[in-house]
Amino acid sequence: MAEKSLTDIPRPVREQYEKGVFAVERNNMDYAIEILLAVVKAEPGFLAGRDALRKAAMKKAGAASGLFKKLVSSAGSGPALARAKMLAESKPLEAVFLAEQALASDPRNGMAHSIFSQAAMAADLPRSAILSLEALRQDSPEDRETSVRLAEAYAAIGQNDKAEAVFAALLRRHPHDPELSMMAKNVSAKRTLNEGGYEKMAEGSGSFRSALKDKGEAARLEQETRIHKDSAQSENLIQQYVTRLADEPTNVKLLKNIAELHTQQKEYYQAIHYYNLIEALPGAMDSTLEQARNDVTVRRFNQVIEELDPASENYEQQKADLTAQRDAFVLDDCKKRVDRYPTDLAIRFELGLLYFNMGRISEAIPELQKAENNPNKRLSAMLYSARCFATRNMNDMAARKLQAALKEKANFDEERKELLYTLGCVLEKMGNREESIKQFLDIYEVDVSYRDVGARVDAYYASKG
Repeated sequence: MAEKSLTDIPRPVREQYEKGVFAVERNNMDYAIEILLAVVKAEPGFLAGRDALRKAAMKKAGAASGLFKKLVSSAGSGPALARAKMLAESKPLEAVFLAEQALASDPRNGMAHSIFSQAAMAADLPRSAILSLEALRQDSPEDRETSVRLAEAYAAIGQNDKAEAVFAALLRRHPHDPELSMMAKNVSAKRTLNEGGYEKMAEGSGSFRSALKDKGEAARLEQETRIHKDSAQSENLIQQYVTRLADEPTNVKLLKNIAELHTQQKEYYQAIHYYNLIEALPGAMDSTLEQARNDVTVRRFNQVIEELDPASENYEQQKADLTAQRDAFVLDDCKKRVDRYPTDLAIRFELGLLYFNMGRISEAIPELQKAENNPNKRLSAMLYSARCFATRNMNDMAARKLQAALKEKANFDEERKELLYTLGCVLEKMGNREESIKQFLDIYEVDVSYRDVGARVDAYYASKG
C-alpha cells in the first residue's frame, strides 16, 4: 500500500483529520485521539494523520504522567499486541491498527512500536514504520536490530543519507562487524548513484541535463528540510559523543556537549542526567554548569505545565501545584548556590532579584547591596535596591541610589533609560513633578516610544496650557 498525502485521501476522511488537528490545538486530546484513530483506520497510508495521532497521544500521556515520572504501559494492551504480533506478516494492516491503538494509550510502549514497525514494513508503509523505529532508537540507541531496521526503512524510501548516518553510528559501536560494514557500503554506493543521476542514465531514462540539480529547487528543498536535518545532525552527534564516552567516562567537555545537545532537542530528562554525571565527578561541577542544569530543570517544569490539558477537570490545580514546585525549586536552588559559592556576587544578585519579585523586600535588600560590588551587576543591583526602597516608600533613599547609578552610566542605552524612568517615577511619588518630568524628557528626546514616556510628556505640556 502506498503512503498518501493530504490531497490523496477522500474528502470525508480529510475533514475528520482536520477536526482531529483542531481538537489537538484546543487540547481536547481524548476527542482528537478518537477521531484520528478512525482516520488512520480508514486510510492506513495517511502519514500526516498518523503523525498527528502520535503527537496527540504523547501530549496526553505527558500531561498525565506528571513531573519526572515515566509513562506506564497500558495494562489492557497485552492481548491486542499478542494478536498484532501474530498478524504482522499475514494481515499487516490489521496488525498496524492494533499496534496503533496500543500506542494511542501508551505512546512509549516499546513492544507496540516494534510490532507496528514490522507490520508497517510488511504493508509497504516504510515512512510510517520510521515513526516507530525512530522512537525505539531514541529509547535504546545501542540496540543493533532497531538501528539496522531503521536504516533499511530509510533506504527503502530513497533517503540514503539518513541510512548512512544510522550505519555510521552503528559502526562506531561495532567497528569490527563485517555485515554492518557491507550494508553501509551498499547504501553509500546507492546514494552516490542516486545523487549523480547516473542510475537513471544507466537505465536510459535520464540525461546529463536531468542529472544537474536545479539550484533554485535545491535551495527550496534545503530550506524546507533544514529543521529536520539540524535535528538529525544533533542526534548523530549525540550518538558519536555517547560512543566516545564509553572510553572517556570522565571527559567533562564531552558530558557537557551531550547535555547541551539534548537541551537543544528539548530532551530535558536526558540533559539533566548528563549534568548529574558531571556532578558525580570530583571537582568537575562549577557554578556555570550548575546554572545550566538548573535552567534545564526549569525548562522541564515549564514544558510539563505547557502540556497540561486546559480541558481537564483539575487543570487549574495541576498548574498551580507545578508552578509552586517550580518556583520553590528555583529559590531553593539559588540559596544553595549562594551557600556553595558565597563570593559569587552574580548569584547574590540572582537571589536578590528572586526575593524582590516574590515581594520579600527585607531579604532582597542585603543580597542586592552585596551584588553592587560586582562590576558586571553593579548598576542592575543599584536599580533593584532603589526599587526595594521605593516599595517601602523610602523614596529619598531610592532617588539617591538611582542618581548615583546614573552618574556611573554615561552611555544612553536601555539600562540608562530604565534608571531615568524609575527615577522619574520615584520623584513623582515624592511630589517633585518638575524634577520628575526632566527624567522623562531625557528619554523623550531619544526614544519617544519608550514605555509611556510619550504620554507622560504630552500630558505635562497639555497641563501647561
